[in-house]
Amino acid sequence: MQDEILLTPCRESPAEDTDSFASPNEEKWDFVLVSDIHEVGSEKEIKRNKFLYELSKKGFTIKKIEDTKLFYGVRAPPHIFWKYQCLLKNPNSRQQNSSAYQDVPVTTRIRVVHFILQNTVTSDLEKLHDLMKKKVFEAAFPLHKKEEIREILKKKWARWRVLFKEQPIEQIRCYFGEKVALYFAWLGWYTYLLIFAAVAGLATVAAGATVFSSSQVSKEICDANNTIMCPLCDQNCSFWLLSDTCTYAKVTHMIDNEATVVFAMFMAIWATVFLELWKRERANVVTSWDLYGWDEEEEELALQLINNSQHEPRLYQHSYLRSTIVLILALLMIMVLIGIAHALVIYRAMAVAVFTQSNTSLLSKHADIVAVMTGAVLHYLTIVIMTKVNWKVALYLCDLEKPRTFSQRENSFTVKIFLFQFFTHFSSLIYIAFFLGRVNGHPGHYVRIAGHWRLEECHPSGCITDLFIQMAVIMVLKQTISNIMEYLIPLISHQLRKKKKHPQRRSLMLGEEEEAEDPCRRQWLNNYELNEVNVFSLFNEYLEIVIQYSFTTIFVAAFPLAPLLALVNNVIEIHMDAIKMMRLRRRMVPRKAKDIGIWLQVLEAIGILAVIGNGLVIAITSDFIPVQVYKYMYSPCTRENHTSMDCSTGYINNSLSVFHIQDFEPHTKVVPEFKGERIKECGYRDYRNADDYTYTVQFWHIFAARLAFLLLRHVALCVKLIAAWYIPDVPQRVKNKILTGKHDTLRNELRWMSSSPATSWGPFLQERVLCNPLHHGSNLTSRNPPKTAAITAEYSTEV
Repeated sequence: MQDEILLTPCRESPAEDTDSFASPNEEKWDFVLVSDIHEVGSEKEIKRNKFLYELSKKGFTIKKIEDTKLFYGVRAPPHIFWKYQCLLKNPNSRQQNSSAYQDVPVTTRIRVVHFILQNTVTSDLEKLHDLMKKKVFEAAFPLHKKEEIREILKKKWARWRVLFKEQPIEQIRCYFGEKVALYFAWLGWYTYLLIFAAVAGLATVAAGATVFSSSQVSKEICDANNTIMCPLCDQNCSFWLLSDTCTYAKVTHMIDNEATVVFAMFMAIWATVFLELWKRERANVVTSWDLYGWDEEEEELALQLINNSQHEPRLYQHSYLRSTIVLILALLMIMVLIGIAHALVIYRAMAVAVFTQSNTSLLSKHADIVAVMTGAVLHYLTIVIMTKVNWKVALYLCDLEKPRTFSQRENSFTVKIFLFQFFTHFSSLIYIAFFLGRVNGHPGHYVRIAGHWRLEECHPSGCITDLFIQMAVIMVLKQTISNIMEYLIPLISHQLRKKKKHPQRRSLMLGEEEEAEDPCRRQWLNNYELNEVNVFSLFNEYLEIVIQYSFTTIFVAAFPLAPLLALVNNVIEIHMDAIKMMRLRRRMVPRKAKDIGIWLQVLEAIGILAVIGNGLVIAITSDFIPVQVYKYMYSPCTRENHTSMDCSTGYINNSLSVFHIQDFEPHTKVVPEFKGERIKECGYRDYRNADDYTYTVQFWHIFAARLAFLLLRHVALCVKLIAAWYIPDVPQRVKNKILTGKHDTLRNELRWMSSSPATSWGPFLQERVLCNPLHHGSNLTSRNPPKTAAITAEYSTEV
């Protein structure tokens, strides 16, 4: 059963069309609304009819098809797009005829119709969003149609065979709009430059692998068969030999070496160059799209006037009280996230104590490593859970702020959700990088949690491996599981919707002829069976990649393989997103954009954090500074001329302090014997005197060297800022193209005015008033001056 309202005739399409989203007699519909079949006279049916009535008053053509649901196809009248062209100074606006709308791109049609649908108000003062909340309408979406450009995208983009081919950005723009196209252009650019970072990271690991067994520091740990270390727990833990951690030490020095410092400096420069080159690439792209001077606020005002000529703009407002409340709530949320990181610290402290006393020798021997790895898995689980909580809190705070426009709401939400996600992902990493093993005290005077559990200690070869393990586990789990779920869930959901929603044919009675199926029915139903998209679908993709970019840059000195993992993930991510958009999801509403928005400022902030973070990792987490201080101030090389000796010889013994076991705290119970010998003293990692356990002079030398290195890292930050200044954001070619374009336009108008008699200027000025009310202070419904009213009346007659 079907009903038609103001229905126009169908147009024939090619007979060979076999696409599941195309109709053999395809009609051009801008949007489809879906509703349940409500009872006649019910409140929901009345509300639905009121909304459709408002659309029909605006000249919309509406077609109804009844199936398992009610489908309403809507098509906007031509004059709406002619208004749009006039208000935004489209060159076609001077045609002033009803066929001008045919030249409007499909993406523009969808965007304009979507705006009108979302802002149409019924007599009950309800919008489409309100009606969907009340289940009056179930869905509203534009259609995937049989188009040549769609076939190009399916062939050259949305398939796994073209994994390493260049993306068809222009075709993406023509089908999904500029905002989606810019996302894929940015992601492709980021992925391309990751190749250089990945190669540098591999080179760093390769350089470390060459000293895997030959590092002097690792050799000393592996040969320390007589160096007895203090117990790792307080109750019934035995002493242990430093040589037991030989493999751990080798892995640590494969990561922590001179090449790591060079790599950290390279990544700081890389992050700056990436953003500056992207700005230039973006300028080239948007200039070719003629969007360089596009104004989002102007477009929104134009759409508001098209939808309602009596519309008054919502003025800018600011409430200090509301801002204060939002700030306090945001800080409370951040404190909660930091508290969760503290809970993970408590778990690690308890886990080390429990695993060390385990009867399983493997578990007790590697208790610290097992605690780190299980802590990393727990950290990943908290990320998954808190992401959902962060999302709801950020939306709630945005509602409190009451942003003026959708773009302002999107920017505000972006800042909040990124801050929450940043603390969710990095609070635990910050503790491991900068606090682990530095706030735990020393034997005989440990810092304890609730007066019971000792905080963890760093391995004698350094804490950087703990950070390496934590980042590796989180990145591998997050990218692997997220990608699998991101692809499988829409795929399975689509298959289930097809199975559930697909109508069954009614069996025919004897002598009854089969009713001809409406050509739009199959197309609309196939689109409805696809997975739903929302305004945050693209936002989720941005957030995922920006968090990945944070991992790739901020603590990359501790995990040089991060760029390689990001590169592999992004190559898969690009085509997985393409397949989802083209085959598994309904069509996105195209949006205009001339850049990636506030994400650029977020990326620049991450770049600054990367310089600071990597500097702190080298200065505090890494053993680079203590080794250098030892080489140049305390090693045998400073006393004698040993050209053939490695100047780091003796570093491990120098970095260990001695503790007398009679000074243990009263409640500490240790086994006094180790391998048949009674132990009187043990070693621990620190620079303290053996008599009173105060810091040695060497500790303060290392502390001063670390501060000096951090000051030098400010030089790296200055280099970053200089590089940002040195590389122009906009290429000179683009600037000159815009300049000559403006000059040619003004000169042509001046020539036209000079060559035309003065009497012909009146219609020209009237046309400028009509087509540019936003620039000249006029309104399409203004009653003054009289000329404007006459123009408006003439325009209304034409429409």
